[in-house]
Amino acid sequence: MRCLPVAKIPQAAGTVLHDWHAEILAIRAFNHFLLQECLLLSSSPERSSPFVRRREKSETTPVGGLQPFTIRENVKIHMYSSEAPCGDASMEFVMDAQNDPTPWPTAVESGQKNQPSKLKGRESFSELGIVRRKPSRADSPLTLSKSCSDKLALKQCTSLLSSLTSTLISPTNAYLDSLVLPRLQYNQTACERAFGGEGRLKHVANKNWSGGHTFQPFRIRPTDREFSYSRRSKAFPSEPGRGSNISAVYHPNLHETLINGVLLGRKQFDAKGGSALCNARMWQVVVQVAFASTGSSLPEMLFLGRYQQLKESNALEHRREVKKEVRLEALRGWIRNEGDDFELVHE
Repeated sequence: MRCLPVAKIPQAAGTVLHDWHAEILAIRAFNHFLLQECLLLSSSPERSSPFVRRREKSETTPVGGLQPFTIRENVKIHMYSSEAPCGDASMEFVMDAQNDPTPWPTAVESGQKNQPSKLKGRESFSELGIVRRKPSRADSPLTLSKSCSDKLALKQCTSLLSSLTSTLISPTNAYLDSLVLPRLQYNQTACERAFGGEGRLKHVANKNWSGGHTFQPFRIRPTDREFSYSRRSKAFPSEPGRGSNISAVYHPNLHETLINGVLLGRKQFDAKGGSALCNARMWQVVVQVAFASTGSSLPEMLFLGRYQQLKESNALEHRREVKKEVRLEALRGWIRNEGDDFELVHE
C-alpha cells in the first residue's frame, strides 16, 4: 500500500506524504527542484538558472498571476513511467489479466461499511472513464487518494505545480509535454479516454482560465525501451518483479529513501521523519524565498498561521477555480482528501 488511509490523514501534520506512487513522487520531486531554483535566484540578482527565470513586472498582473518566477520558455517537461498509470488508463490491462471476467465485489459488498463507495478501485471493470481511488484492492484500508490517471488528467489543467509552488511560479510553462510509456503498457483507447480532449475531459478541452491556466493535453509516446527493473525486466528471469514499499527519490539537489511516506528509518508520524517533499518542508522553502523576494506580494503569506489558510488564500484563487470546474465538468465524482491541516512554521 503506497498511500495514506483516510483515517490517518489528520495525523499527517504536513510531514507524511498522502501518496507515494512513483508518478506522484516524481511530480513532487520536480516541484522541490523548482523551489530550489527559486531559492537560488532569490539569493542574488546576479544568479541565473537554465530552467527558471524571474518574471518582468509587465508579466505579473491580477489576471496573469502575481508569481515572481516562471519556467523558461525553451524548457520542455517529459515523464517516463514504467507502467501504465493506475486508474482509468490501465483498466484494459486489469481486465486482460483476469481469468474470471466477473467484476470484483465492491468494498461495501465485502463488508467494509465505511467505504467511500462513490470512488471505486479496480472493481466494476465495465465502468470506464470514472475517477478511481488508491489502492485498488478491496481488502486495503480505506483511502481517498485518487488514481495516478486522475491526478495526471487534472494536471493537464492546473499544471504540474503544487499549491505551494504555485505561489512562486507561474503555471504558464509548467505543463507536461509528453508521457512516455513502454509499448506493452500503452493502450491507445484507454489513454485517449483518460487524458484526451475527446475523452472524459472533453467538457474542458480548449479551456483558458485566469492565472495562466489552460487545458494542455500531453502527448503519449510509446517506446520499446523498458526500465531495467520493471516487472517485465530480464533481471527477474524466474518470476515477474514485484513492487516495493521503499522508494528512492532523486534530483540534482536531493537524494532520499522513503517508506510509508516518510524517511526510511523514521516512524511514520515522527515530525523528524518528514521528507523534503512533504508539505511542511516545502512550505519552509517557500518562506525562505518570500523573505528574500522584497517588493513582491509574497510576504503576505508569511502571516498565515495554518496550511488550510494558505490553501484558501487569494494567492491560490485562480488554481481553486480551475480545480473546481474540472471536477464538476470532467472528473466527476472526485472526493477531496481533507483533514491534513497544520501550523505553518517559519524557520
